[in-house]
Amino acid sequence: MGFSDFHGNTETVHRLRDMLARKRFPHAMVLSGARGSGKYTLALMLAQALNCLKPTETDGLPDFCGQCANCRRIAQAADLDARFAEAVEARESMRETDKKETRLFVQTHPDVLVIPPDPPQMMIKVDQVRRVIETIYYRPAEARERVYIFTDSAFMKEAANSVLKVLEEPPEFATIFLLSENPGELLPTIRSRAMVCSLAAVPVEDVDQYLAKHRPEWKASQRALVARLCEGALGRARSFDLDAYVAARADALAILNSALLAGEHTQLFKITETYRAGAEGREKTEHLLRTLYSLLRDLMFISSGAPQLVHNTDIQSHLVKLAEATDFEWITRASERLAEVERGMRRNLLRSLSLDALGLALEKTA
Repeated sequence: MGFSDFHGNTETVHRLRDMLARKRFPHAMVLSGARGSGKYTLALMLAQALNCLKPTETDGLPDFCGQCANCRRIAQAADLDARFAEAVEARESMRETDKKETRLFVQTHPDVLVIPPDPPQMMIKVDQVRRVIETIYYRPAEARERVYIFTDSAFMKEAANSVLKVLEEPPEFATIFLLSENPGELLPTIRSRAMVCSLAAVPVEDVDQYLAKHRPEWKASQRALVARLCEGALGRARSFDLDAYVAARADALAILNSALLAGEHTQLFKITETYRAGAEGREKTEHLLRTLYSLLRDLMFISSGAPQLVHNTDIQSHLVKLAEATDFEWITRASERLAEVERGMRRNLLRSLSLDALGLALEKTA
């Protein structure tokens, strides 16, 4: 166990460990990067390094043992999705009056608090920040540093203002991590009071090698596909549902084929009829729309003479055929139509009809 388990962004991790060695680690840090880039994993590792009871060194820089009581308890929060689901379930089992006053937290160590976005709005709320304010000025009970990890940058206005107050007068024994896919979502005054550290995309070749170890059941062609689709995010690559993606892509291709090649809508209507109401149907539709965006982007790369940037390399010959029937204007209009479908989903429009209309509109603009 230790920082050697973190794959990619070697220089960034080295720089952070060097700050630990010189005891110049900032009181607040914005860790930015794409979904699945390892922001949360790295924040937990830094929390362990700050509080390890038997700290070690590797490559001449501070590391954590992964075995002491502090390291083990902090590591219990590693599976954020599972811990989040447990917190949601615990709140749902409460009385209605208590449920309304309860906010979600993940805490496996008394001095390390993880603050996820609170459903149903999925935003950080002011009551969650108030919990941070209530505890941050007390010295840690079992660790050297109190650590707070905000797992998302979507703050409600009052919550963002409350965080700003904490950052203006932070205690010397507390560290705050703000994780974000887009630091621009945070108030400029918050960013100015924290160090911003970005995690870059891992090269495709490195992702492929990583998958060869962690997903040995995949064929080389499947690994190559996922390595491109995950866009350099190892967390997304490791948990990538390839079967679901291939199924969604088959439907997306059917829509594009109907619009650009076939001119016959029987298959299109058969497919769109399967996109029903309910949570499962919503997730399926969202997956389809993301896949359509991926295919449109590949068509743009091919049309612009940059086929080496195509993600769906296993169907590139078919994409070339589709690209021959399109132009940049069509791709732009198709993207706009997809955005309209997304807005319609937020208004709970019938999904199958929305997708039918999408297919027909793409044919019309073609």
